[in-house]
Amino acid sequence: MVVINGSYAQNLRCEAIHGPSGTTLVTDAPADNMGRGESFSPTDLVATALGTCIVTTMAILATRRGIDFSSATFTVEKHMAVDPVRRIGRLPVTIRMSATISGENRTLLERAAHTCPVHKSLHPDVDAPISFVYE
Repeated sequence: MVVINGSYAQNLRCEAIHGPSGTTLVTDAPADNMGRGESFSPTDLVATALGTCIVTTMAILATRRGIDFSSATFTVEKHMAVDPVRRIGRLPVTIRMSATISGENRTLLERAAHTCPVHKSLHPDVDAPISFVYE
C-alpha cells in the first residue's frame, strides 16, 4: 500500500505528497477549464501515468531478458471528450525503441506493454491504442 496525502493550495491548485519518498507534486487546473495551466492537470497525470507505466512494464521485461531498452521514449496524446460529460476520451501512446531489437524481443516487449496496470485500469470508454516504432 502507498499513501498519498494532499491538500487544496488555492487558485485551482492542489499539492500531493508521496508518502514513501516525501516527493511533492503540484497540479493546476488546465487553461481550458478555469486554471492557469502552469503544471500538470489531474488528467495530464493520468496520461503521464499511462506512458510511464507502459515503459516501466516493458523495462522490467527488458531487464529480466537482457534486452537493451536504454533508448526507449514515449509520447502520449491526451484528448478530452465533453459529451456527455468532460472526461478523457482518447490516450494514444507511441513507444519508440531501437531498430536493433530482434523480432522475438519486439513481440515480447509489445505484449508486455499491453499488461501495464494503468492501461488495464482505464475505463473501456477511453480509447488507448499503443503504437510501436523501431528507429
